[in-house]
Amino acid sequence: MKNQDQKKYELLQNDTIQQNGKTLYRIKALISFGDIKAGKLGGYIEDERNLSHDGDAWVYDNAEVYGNARVFGNARIHGNAVVCDKALVYGNAVVHDDTYVRDNAEVYEDAIISDCAWITENAKVRGYAHVRDDVYVFGNARLLGNVVACSNAKIRGNVWLYGRVFIGKNAYIQNDNDVFTASYVGRENGTLTVYKTENGLYATRGCFCGTVEELLKRSKENHDEKTHNEYKLLVEVAKSRILN
Repeated sequence: MKNQDQKKYELLQNDTIQQNGKTLYRIKALISFGDIKAGKLGGYIEDERNLSHDGDAWVYDNAEVYGNARVFGNARIHGNAVVCDKALVYGNAVVHDDTYVRDNAEVYEDAIISDCAWITENAKVRGYAHVRDDVYVFGNARLLGNVVACSNAKIRGNVWLYGRVFIGKNAYIQNDNDVFTASYVGRENGTLTVYKTENGLYATRGCFCGTVEELLKRSKENHDEKTHNEYKLLVEVAKSRILN
């Protein structure tokens, strides 16, 4: 526990790295807080403006925060992640692995960014959204709620994705109407997401991710006629919404 004016870490002058012409300093905890014990080494920051002394926010491992980027609240930066430029990571957000959060991007609330994802430009990821696996979120894109984006998806422009949406491999989302979702689908009452790629429409449903043609083939093999017909109708609605 610390008092209001107590610093929770120091910059180590003898443990530095160079990044884009800037000197970054490894941090060392001065007190115990959250899951951090006094004396624990953290990642690298350029200046104390990059990591708040309030809350349980921390930069772990070999992660880097520099420029005018700020990490505060209870946010955590792990692995080899980089937060730079004027990016903000706060709330209970977690950024880890080899991810980048840069430019004016914001990651906050309970969002998770992992596995080589890039959040750039003016993008914002919030709520319980999870972005992973080489996904690029840029432009003025907004991801919130329980959105999951993975597997090389590209989400850009002024698009807003929210609720229970699962964007899988090869997605190329530029507009709100590039995505169609339907709830209470199939015998498990799950969520069907149909989205645009550069090579046609893909769908996700449960563990399935593939083209809409593959979805319907799988449905015909595994579902009764009534359920299969429902899938066919939903795919036709998705095509109408996305392609027209």
